[in-house]
Amino acid sequence: MSSPSGEVLYADRTTSELVAGALTGDEMSWAEIVRRHTSLVMARVRQFRLTPQQAEDVAQTVWLNLLEHLADLREPAALPGWIATATRHECIRVTNLSRRAVPVDPTTGRFDVQDDTELDEELLRAERHAALRAALAELPPHQRELLLLLSTDPPPSYQEVSARLGIPIGSIGPTRQRGLARLRRTAALTHYLAAPGRTALGEGGRDVLALG
Repeated sequence: MSSPSGEVLYADRTTSELVAGALTGDEMSWAEIVRRHTSLVMARVRQFRLTPQQAEDVAQTVWLNLLEHLADLREPAALPGWIATATRHECIRVTNLSRRAVPVDPTTGRFDVQDDTELDEELLRAERHAALRAALAELPPHQRELLLLLSTDPPPSYQEVSARLGIPIGSIGPTRQRGLARLRRTAALTHYLAAPGRTALGEGGRDVLALG
């Protein structure tokens, strides 16, 4: 199915269709697979109380392994189970490695372990960033480029934006508003905000695109 602009609505595709597309090199099919199952990976990661860096490493390893073995998947409907199992195994591996080398603060001699609350906050922040990146991938290139450019700190002037992107100054504001509105309606952010404990994102460009 296509949107009014002719874009394929990958969020409406079945898992079998996405797997078939990814196997042919369709990057949007692969991006939708990752977007659709990121919350599953993060849920497994939180069970193991990993650090944000460890969580990121686990996720990257899972996606790389999936990409390598996607053609071996006999039944596409079993994909969520494969991802959940692969994530659990990788979390166990990373946990076992970390137990062999617990960091120690050289100034105090104490174990240098982050507070659980701090870890939870960082993991939630990483999950939020992942949702935003997936949402940006759903936007048309001209809206995505404009929003990312305006989200830098400090933001460039409209004159600089016009020169860099080649768009009239008068169209920057309206394009930004349409882009933000479309961003909030993306499948990635809708899915993210539907999860328990999620709060609405800010209205401003840098609040919505807090990717750093």
